[in-house]
Amino acid sequence: QLQLVESGGGLVQPGGSLRLSCAASGFTLDYYAIGWFRQAPGKEREGVSCISSSGGSTNYADSVKGRFTISRDNAKNTVYLQMNSLKPEDTAVYYCGADRDYEAMARGYRYLEVWGQGTLVTVSS
Repeated sequence: QLQLVESGGGLVQPGGSLRLSCAASGFTLDYYAIGWFRQAPGKEREGVSCISSSGGSTNYADSVKGRFTISRDNAKNTVYLQMNSLKPEDTAVYYCGADRDYEAMARGYRYLEVWGQGTLVTVSS
């Protein structure tokens, strides 16, 4: 069974940092691009960042550029999202998704092969 499991969410004050992890089980991430997405209450799911299978290409939403960094460790079968300078508007459930087509993912394709269940990030004082 192909699964992605997110972890690392929680409550953080504005200006703080969190690192999210996306771990795969049942398959290897070596051939998959991974994307991070988020959905705030009452809003549609939006793309945050994605990384190609090799890690050589990355993409970020304008709202997180300069604050978030995506990375991957294929040896650990895990992708990370380092989030710094967090703002209240970053509050959302964060999901990771896997697909073999990085270019489509970076263009906004959302029918990915595998999705995780999400982890809640709350930025509040």
